[in-house]
Amino acid sequence: MQSAKIKCSIGIIAYNEEKIIGKLLKSLQEQKLEKVIIDEIIVVSSASTDDTDKIVKSFSEDDDRIKLIVESERNGKSSAINNFIKHSQNEILIIESGDTIPAANTVEKMISAFSDENIGMTGGRPIPENRANNFIGYSVNLLWKLHHKMALISPKLGEMIAFRKIFDEIPIESAVDEASIESQITSAGLQKKYIPEAIIHNKGPETIKDFIKQRRRIATGHIWLKDSTGYKVSSMNSSLLLKLMWEEIVTNPSLIFYLLGTLILEQISRILGWIDYKILKKNPFKWDMVQSTKNMKYK
Repeated sequence: MQSAKIKCSIGIIAYNEEKIIGKLLKSLQEQKLEKVIIDEIIVVSSASTDDTDKIVKSFSEDDDRIKLIVESERNGKSSAINNFIKHSQNEILIIESGDTIPAANTVEKMISAFSDENIGMTGGRPIPENRANNFIGYSVNLLWKLHHKMALISPKLGEMIAFRKIFDEIPIESAVDEASIESQITSAGLQKKYIPEAIIHNKGPETIKDFIKQRRRIATGHIWLKDSTGYKVSSMNSSLLLKLMWEEIVTNPSLIFYLLGTLILEQISRILGWIDYKILKKNPFKWDMVQSTKNMKYK
């Protein structure tokens, strides 16, 4: 007897994504599915001022699975995620950033894993389109490479995640929404699963300023999460990070100066994040866009 297909709802969190939102929706429409049904695609547009809403509406006219929720003001990504959770109709949910593109079989791979009732959350492998032929491009690729290696040891999920709807909301003051969901899934005794074959295309920063801006905000969010819930993501494990960095040096000794430069930028970002949270009492859950990550040229 053939098992029933797994239905899922996909939530796209968007703010001024006119350059990529059409490509993202098209890629979701064209997913290769066997055991999975994409039952609905909900775009939460947080006070977008470009043509994001117009593009989504045009897609919804031809595909009744696509729905648009317009937020009149930006209250942070976590607030938008809660809006999606509230309106979703299925028990298995996907959250995807509006500036990413999944490979053709990513949804199938991420959702079919939920046939195991012990699985509470899955995530794929983000691969940046940045070329590694300059320092920042190398740094972006290195961080996602280390993210991949960490996730193989202890699942660290991001950019596009799937999870069981066992909660109604996450804290709106969280600047690290995926990690906040990880915390709730883990607390419920469910397992996380990293699926490296599920590829998610994204775009990293192109300048040192944007690199630090993005990493600083993430560092602050992780400190907030640890202080407020006790949950610590694997990327905060300094000994594991240094171990993986050393492996990279041994593998690519000619790039040691790029690697050390990346390590310095990451440490600067973490120190600034600590200062923001511990001393300045800042928590950037409503963050400014990192503009250079919005120039994705995915084809």
